[in-house]
Amino acid sequence: MSTPAAAPAPRLPRGARRRQLLEAAARAFLAGGYDGSSMDDVAREAGVTRLILYRHFASKSELYGAVLDTMLADMGRRFDEASADDRRRDVAAVMLPVARAHPAAFRLLWRHAAHEPEFAEQAAFLNANVRAGARAAIAGAFTDPALEEWAVRTTGAHLMEGICTWLDVGDPDRDDELVAAMHRGLEALVAAWAG
Repeated sequence: MSTPAAAPAPRLPRGARRRQLLEAAARAFLAGGYDGSSMDDVAREAGVTRLILYRHFASKSELYGAVLDTMLADMGRRFDEASADDRRRDVAAVMLPVARAHPAAFRLLWRHAAHEPEFAEQAAFLNANVRAGARAAIAGAFTDPALEEWAVRTTGAHLMEGICTWLDVGDPDRDDELVAAMHRGLEALVAAWAG
């Protein structure tokens, strides 16, 4: 007795299909890594044929880059919409909704893209912006440039890893609690370091 064939993926408008493919690709690349994932893996994750995938993306490289670029564009829009004070004071509150909307892509961009030479530019762009936000958050706390740079990098990594870990274990209904806890924690860290 043979197994029934899977139902074909429903026909989606082009934009919706592209978003679906990007989300599936982020999950596939996060699970298998760039080198360990194929376009077949992405198509399987998306529940579509390779043909459909190739209608939207000419190559695995183009697809991986599009996942990262979409994440960066969404984050950029969110930061543009936030006030300068919110960006400085509550950067976690600005970033967490984007991370929730694209959990696999957020993790992929923060944890993996820097290790892929072809995509190091996108990772460097994210790092530069995370550090700029951290620098604004700790402005005036340090007089020693070396300690300030250490604090900027440590604060940025704490923020990004904190959000990634919350995506793994946290309840979306408690995101406000996480934002408040991260804000208090970062204030306490900076006060202790600068003390």
